Amino acid sequence: MKIAVVGTGYVGLVAGACLAESGNEVVCVDKDAAKIRTLRRGKMPIYEPGLEELVRRNSHEGRLTFTTTLPRAVRDSAIIFIAVGTPEGEDGAADLQHVLGVAREIAKAMNGYKVIVDKSTVPVGTSERVREVIRRETTHPFSVVSNPEFLKQGAAIDDFMKPDRVVIGAEDPRAEELMRELYSPFTRTGAPIMVMDCASAELTKYAANAMLATRISFMNEMANVCELVGADVDQVRRAIGSDRRIGTSFLFPGIGYGGSCFPKDVKALVTFASQKDYDFRILKAVETVNASQKTRLFSKMRAHFSSLKGKRVAVWGLAFKPKTDDMREAPAIPLIEALLSAGATVQAFDPEATRVAKGIFGTRVTFATKSYDALKGADCLAIVTEWNEFRRPDFARMRTLMRSPVIFDGRNLFEAEQMKQNGFTYYSIGRH
Repeated sequence: MKIAVVGTGYVGLVAGACLAESGNEVVCVDKDAAKIRTLRRGKMPIYEPGLEELVRRNSHEGRLTFTTTLPRAVRDSAIIFIAVGTPEGEDGAADLQHVLGVAREIAKAMNGYKVIVDKSTVPVGTSERVREVIRRETTHPFSVVSNPEFLKQGAAIDDFMKPDRVVIGAEDPRAEELMRELYSPFTRTGAPIMVMDCASAELTKYAANAMLATRISFMNEMANVCELVGADVDQVRRAIGSDRRIGTSFLFPGIGYGGSCFPKDVKALVTFASQKDYDFRILKAVETVNASQKTRLFSKMRAHFSSLKGKRVAVWGLAFKPKTDDMREAPAIPLIEALLSAGATVQAFDPEATRVAKGIFGTRVTFATKSYDALKGADCLAIVTEWNEFRRPDFARMRTLMRSPVIFDGRNLFEAEQMKQNGFTYYSIGRH
């Protein structure tokens, strides 16, 4: 098939590369000429494992191209994906100006029947708004489909190529058939293609992210209770996770969720519900718990040191999760800001997110090029992101480098007894 993907952000670039990998001719469109030039050179604007190789291979084979010219891409394609940003508006709702603007441009360029696919995360009713915009601009036949993405940063290629399910909101049999054909190479092992009305498809993405965010906040609350009563949250987590009704995913306590999806989508769903005169009380609590949890490590540090003024704090991990350079809503940001406000100095290391972090903190933070370099002269270490390379460090070397052997582990990477034997004062989340 001939496909256009409008938007070369995280979702659009991954979708375009994966669709090209299955043999389609894909053109990715973006108005940012500098980004398009970068992609044509085979360089990635984001870090995602496996993406650079996929883009380069399919570009070399001629299946994947990049352009700033939307009209030609629309004319040459049967299916056009809209994968532009839906940033959070001032009221917490998703801002659809980019989605609707692209829909208008698509309509003006149409030269026959097209399937326009909402790939961006959009609130219920967006597909109808897109239809209205297109109807006003063209007399050509078209269908609008909702096809939400379920990509985990750090595992997005596998998530697209081997999905748990494919959700398609389509009310036109012709569009449904084309979408089934498009996704058939990715569902050969039995993953269901779930076709439903557009409103249900649009709500499914928000429901999924809200449920996962709720599990995280619930376990963070349980971890806090565990600390108060002398229980071990790891034991609790394993016990409840063995219940098949609950399962083991998203039960790890920590210092809050971040990223581009959970915070924005939870807030958008709360706002959308309130516009329908519904008070989504559970998700409001999820937001409150998550904001509070991001201050957890700082509170432990302040309790240990009494005053953080003049203390040198090493931070391992800046991205909101491993295998990405994304720092949107990352727990590292409020932690570091609190440390700086308290008069501490910060030495930070992250395998991928340093460039992004420099744009946030500038010269207020010292950035190390190696994990151990961040420990030199440190009064303590804060572990914020659970990169694999942090899981088996040389503890003897760490003790030698640090001024005092104190660790605040926001991801429970180590065992308390192990740390005691290695001579560290050790604080974790939900354990005694």
